[in-house]
Amino acid sequence: MTQNAAPRARRSRVTPPLPREFYDRDTERVARDLLGAILECKTADGIAAGRIVETEAYLGEHDLACHAAAGRTSRTAPLYGPPGIAYVYLIYGMYWCFNAVTRAEHEPSAVLVRAIEPLHGIDLMRQRRPKVRRDIDLTNGPGKLCLALGIDARYNWKPLDRGPLVLRAGDAIPDRDVTVTPRIGITQSADWLLRWFVTNNPFVSKTPAHFPRHSLGA
Repeated sequence: MTQNAAPRARRSRVTPPLPREFYDRDTERVARDLLGAILECKTADGIAAGRIVETEAYLGEHDLACHAAAGRTSRTAPLYGPPGIAYVYLIYGMYWCFNAVTRAEHEPSAVLVRAIEPLHGIDLMRQRRPKVRRDIDLTNGPGKLCLALGIDARYNWKPLDRGPLVLRAGDAIPDRDVTVTPRIGITQSADWLLRWFVTNNPFVSKTPAHFPRHSLGA
């Protein structure tokens, strides 16, 4: 697929939601296994969905890049909730970011979904992001994908195994097609290898040139 290519049309196939048990595991494992899963959001405007191609893990109060490092506050409270709920927060006062809460209740941690490959509702995504000239740029970042899917504060705390915001099973991504790097845009715990993405997928956000890259299939 070229950099300017639009997403290919795909046959509609509704897969079951990921069960709560999927999230009640080590955050790193959930982050890796979310690659290939389908993130779907239903609003009054319609349904938009995409395949997850990039994630980051945030591990709890000992992880200085995790919001839980500040302890339990009104903002971070969802991180301390049960596994399998949404943690949606605002950055820079203007962009929403979507996370799936992991591990047991009171063990604050989550997976940030950083990029998706658009599958359904692409015209709706274009309407929501009219200034984007290339479809490849619709959802290649955490704030971008929330704009394209219509995710905002309304979905904070919501369970992810039933609508309107749901994570569905997708096609598994083999280790040979997964790359691991440090997380992007942080200054604390910045060298931890906690970012996973589908290798060579054009919808992944840009990796800084100096970042080390590791293949799971190596």
